[in-house]
Amino acid sequence: MIQSNNQLIALVDTNDNITGYDHKLKVHEKGTLHRAFSIFIFNKKGKMLIHQRAHEKYHSPGLWTNTCCSHLLENMNMEACVHDRLQHEMGFDADVDFQFKFTYRETFGSGLTEHETDHVYFGEWEGLPHPNPDEVADFTWVKVDDLIKLISEFPEQYTYWFKHIMNNFADKFAK
Repeated sequence: MIQSNNQLIALVDTNDNITGYDHKLKVHEKGTLHRAFSIFIFNKKGKMLIHQRAHEKYHSPGLWTNTCCSHLLENMNMEACVHDRLQHEMGFDADVDFQFKFTYRETFGSGLTEHETDHVYFGEWEGLPHPNPDEVADFTWVKVDDLIKLISEFPEQYTYWFKHIMNNFADKFAK
């Protein structure tokens, strides 16, 4: 199922219980707490697959971020939504495991606000992704240590949530 700004995404309370659904763009305009997910795919060499968001995205365009991220859609469970979005954005699917979740709130210069309980998944996959150009401008595989250094040197090139995860949960990435 392809996501659009008009689709309904899951609103949650502070305990991550679903309380309803609303349009994605409206949720970000109002800063309503909602459920998101972030997927981190690694290869056998321990490198993480990251991507540059398409330059046409409605927020954080052109910034680098984790392998895939999105929101829980109405009438889908998390597992189905995670796999559907990974296939849609990056052109492949992989086994992923839930690792942890956290809540954050950040307002962007565009006036949009991300207020999310973000569920983080890790997976392993080998191959060449075939990303959707409407979602992804570029991609690369990078060592976690190198990535942490790059984020510290060039923070303006990365999405807020990706920096937050890498800066606050780096211990989770230790192999």
